[in-house]
Amino acid sequence: MTISVGEAFERILGRDAGMRVVAWDGSSGGPDDGLTIRLHSPRAVSYLLTAPGELGAARAYLQGELSIDGMDEANPYEVLKHLGVDVSARLPAWRDLRDLVGVVRSTGLTVPELPPEETPGQLRRLASGLRHGRQRDAEAISHHYDVGNDFYEHVLGPSMTYTCAVFETPETTLEDAQFAKYDLVARKLGLEPGMRLLDVGCGWGGMVRHAVKHYGVTALGVTLSLAQATWAREAIRRDGLEGRAEVRHADYRDVTERGFDAVSSIGLTEHIGVKNYPAYFRFLRDHLRDEGRLLNHCITRPDNKHPGLPTRGFINRYVFPDGELTGSGHIVEVMEDAGLEVKHHENLREHYALTLAAWSANLAKHWDDCVALAGLRRARVWGLYLAGSRVGFEDNGVQLHQVLATRTSAAGASGYPLRPSFT
Repeated sequence: MTISVGEAFERILGRDAGMRVVAWDGSSGGPDDGLTIRLHSPRAVSYLLTAPGELGAARAYLQGELSIDGMDEANPYEVLKHLGVDVSARLPAWRDLRDLVGVVRSTGLTVPELPPEETPGQLRRLASGLRHGRQRDAEAISHHYDVGNDFYEHVLGPSMTYTCAVFETPETTLEDAQFAKYDLVARKLGLEPGMRLLDVGCGWGGMVRHAVKHYGVTALGVTLSLAQATWAREAIRRDGLEGRAEVRHADYRDVTERGFDAVSSIGLTEHIGVKNYPAYFRFLRDHLRDEGRLLNHCITRPDNKHPGLPTRGFINRYVFPDGELTGSGHIVEVMEDAGLEVKHHENLREHYALTLAAWSANLAKHWDDCVALAGLRRARVWGLYLAGSRVGFEDNGVQLHQVLATRTSAAGASGYPLRPSFT
């Protein structure tokens, strides 16, 4: 006799998974006191079985075919923390296989329609060029960052800063923490009046404007996002920084000026591809003067076992197409091989968890406005992405590292103080 849909999921997940599945036909499986997952039609099963794991579940959720009792779609942190970063299905016992096949047949398994917010897989993306070619990089950046400046203003707050902040205490406000991050970068770079700063992947120009206003430098920022560049230029004009601060809509590789006193790379390395790191760090070194400093700030893996492994699943399809992470040790190795002398290395993992919590709170506070701007599915993507990323940083599934290096001269002069002021 064929078992019910609910019973099938209980056998696959196991009763100790802490999840109860309730199907559209009224059947259920799993403990009564577990997290209740509701499958609203046979299409939910098709999503789950054609892409087992987080991707299939996300597709079903975004299409309205799956829901979880008590989950806040604006900030699903509590549910995701309960589920953990990896909920693995169990292989069914041989005696159950026939019954499970019967369930699949009875639900009419199909290849379901994908949410329009999902980017195509790696092979289909080849139509726009190889991964991390200029055209494909520009399209990947546009997918994520050109969702609209109004949307980002709601989520990021007045600083319009989309990178890890630095918190004095857990109660520090997001704005104060973002100011502290920019100030930490400026102090690590040893910025002083009259210096020239290059900020690659500058976003909405936060580092550029901070360095010019508070340290008296002239600064050039570059971003592949036209929406970011447009917003940044208006902010520069509004702050009266024209002539000292500039943001270009350009690929960092198109910067021809050289001899910069400092280079900041805050949140760009994740997008360029690990195989391109040697050329990337050589480019940055070549644009520094002797004794100039480079600060690289990026998300990393907690180990160095899989350098160059692309991100997959939900993040790759919905958030950061073609994103790649590696361990901080691999980054240090490549920087040193590119002729840079590493001077300081810091992990800000816990700070990023706090940053993501603040962004999630902003999304929840402005949920209706964000839905109106981006649509319900896109807003749900952001709810999942921010809360899930917070869990990842809290659980040490990902980290955030700042690595400071100098272009040390052939004679061994680095210009680096014996006791730097930022430590």
